[in-house]
Amino acid sequence: MGYIGLPTAATIASRNVDVLGVDVNQAVVDKLNQGLAHFSEPDLDALLADAVASKKLCAAIEPAQADAFIIAVPTPFLSDKTADLKYVEAATRAIARVLKSGDLVILESTSPVGTTAKICGWIEDERPDLVAPTEDKCGDFHAAYCPERILPGQMVAELVQNDRILGGINAACAARAAELYSLFVEGTLYQTRAPVAEAVKLVENAYRDVNIAFANELSVMCKDLGIDPFETIALANRHPRVNILNPGPGVGGHCIAVDPWFLISAHPGKSRLMESARIVNDGMPAFWLDQLRERLNGQERLKVACLGLAYKPDVDDLRESPAIQIVDQLAGENAELAVVEPHIDALPSALGSQKNVSLSDLDTALADADIVLLLVGHTAFKAVTAAALADKLVFDTVGLWRR
Repeated sequence: MGYIGLPTAATIASRNVDVLGVDVNQAVVDKLNQGLAHFSEPDLDALLADAVASKKLCAAIEPAQADAFIIAVPTPFLSDKTADLKYVEAATRAIARVLKSGDLVILESTSPVGTTAKICGWIEDERPDLVAPTEDKCGDFHAAYCPERILPGQMVAELVQNDRILGGINAACAARAAELYSLFVEGTLYQTRAPVAEAVKLVENAYRDVNIAFANELSVMCKDLGIDPFETIALANRHPRVNILNPGPGVGGHCIAVDPWFLISAHPGKSRLMESARIVNDGMPAFWLDQLRERLNGQERLKVACLGLAYKPDVDDLRESPAIQIVDQLAGENAELAVVEPHIDALPSALGSQKNVSLSDLDTALADADIVLLLVGHTAFKAVTAAALADKLVFDTVGLWRR
């Protein structure tokens, strides 16, 4: 019942379907059963409250019998950058214990090509009485890979509006998945094979990563040239066939910072462009830290206002955030750090133990700061005036205040 599972469950429940949301965290389960979301997302609170009040959605620690099961669990990477599928396997084996003939099992978690087939194998391990589907036979249950394509901050709308890729182990599995998703998806449903759908999700995020890396690499070059990267990119984009993204402090989140590695690690030597993009984007926090350290070196204990911790604007999602990496490393320098993150109430554990880091409101942080470090382009930061920054040394990593 995380960032994907919860809005999906609430959306399906809003279509008058009985939904059981499963999570291993009892505190999350208890909160959901009160109709309260455990993270911030526009329109989710009302959707969830209605679903719980109508008794179409309830939450539990363990799965129960159902007609369809959707797996939406984390898929981090291991130290060698290969995918860690332990959560997918654990969820699959839990489902297998209550699975019955004719049921549908959907994987939504971003996964390496071949994971849906692995799910079928894990189910057969747990349930030798059930025959798994293959490309040329139906089997006793249906299995498909149907990756999510939703953007934090717009999840509820995009769950309904976006096209979906439905990759079945065979055509019958894809058709069965289409029956489920047609209950709530208004976008087009494209049916294909599971390996194709798995590859599509990885390709989408690797493509975005490469384009971000191009912008970030430009920003590093522009510093050496002594020119403004944001102006340079804006003017280059006046060309009718050029559309360069804006640079930033790195890449975070649950998708782009992780998913390309599933392709790279599986195809060593054949994914050099994608691997280079990952290196460029992972190196951006160090690029900005080097600039800050140049100004801090030899100075008295300066006060730094660090604006933003989320991995993207206007969300409370901190996963893989480059802003957190930068603040964490900066905490080791001779400085006092006032962190402003309007979407959280407490510092994350990675920063909470740092004695020279505190959570602050925007006005106080700016008033006291010698240096202002803008890390995330939250809407709340757009209103900062030039006067408020007049006597500060400003590092705008996202170009929000380019005036």
